[in-house]
Amino acid sequence: MSEHAELAWILNCVSRIGWMNRMTQFKEKAGKNRENASVGLYVYPNLMAADILLYKATHVPVGDDQKQHLELVRDIAQKFNNDFKSDNFFPIPEPLIQKKLSRVMSLRDGKNKMSKSDESEYSRIDLQDTEDEIIKKIKKAKTDSQPIPSKIEDLKNRPEALNLINIYSFITDKTLEKTLVSMAGKDFSKLKKDLSDALIATICPIGKKITELKKDEKHLIEILKNGSNRAKKIAKTNINKVKDIVGFI
Repeated sequence: MSEHAELAWILNCVSRIGWMNRMTQFKEKAGKNRENASVGLYVYPNLMAADILLYKATHVPVGDDQKQHLELVRDIAQKFNNDFKSDNFFPIPEPLIQKKLSRVMSLRDGKNKMSKSDESEYSRIDLQDTEDEIIKKIKKAKTDSQPIPSKIEDLKNRPEALNLINIYSFITDKTLEKTLVSMAGKDFSKLKKDLSDALIATICPIGKKITELKKDEKHLIEILKNGSNRAKKIAKTNINKVKDIVGFI
C-alpha cells in the first residue's frame, strides 16, 4: 500500500544519519564495499519503522537480532512526537521477545541465524518439509565430536551443539537444564533422533494444513482481500493524521 512508502519518506526526514550508521544488519549486508551499497538498503530500517508506526502498534514480536531495529522505531516515534509537538501520537512500541529461544541458528553454522534466504536447504527446517526431509536435515546438521555435556557452561564454545539442544528443549517444552540432565554423556545421534521425532510431530501437521489451504485459492484470495481492505482503512486514516501534523496540504 502506498501509505507505507509515504510514511517511510516522512520518517526519512525524522530519522538521523547517525542512527542509520549504527544498524548492524546494514553493515553485514553491505560488507566492506559499503560505499557502493544502495540508499534503499541504507534506509530500509525506516521503512520497517513505517510498517509498525502506520498502525500505531504498541507491541511487536521480534527475534533477538531484530531488537536493534525496534529500538530505532522507538527513537523515531519519540523524535516525531517531540519535533511536531504531538505527544503520544505514535506509541513507543515494546518488543515481544521469546524468552526460551529468542534466536534459532543455522543447522550448518551455529554462529549464524537460521534463514530462508540461505543457499543451503540443509541450513533450515521449512514448515512444509516432509518427515523424510526433516530426518535428513537433522541427520546432516553440524555438531562436534564431543558427547553431550551435563552443564550449560560446557556448551559455551560449542555453537552447533548448543543450537540443536536449544531447539530440542524449546520444541519439547523443556528447560535447557532438564534436557542436559536427560542427554548428558550421550552421542548426538540420540539427540538427533529425538529432535527429528519432535519436529515431525510439531511441524508436519502445520505443513499438511498449509497444503490443504493452498488447494482453495479462491478462499485464500478472499482472506487476503478482506485483510488488505481492513489494513488500508487504518493506514489511510493514520497517514492523513500524520500529514496534518507535519503540515502537508
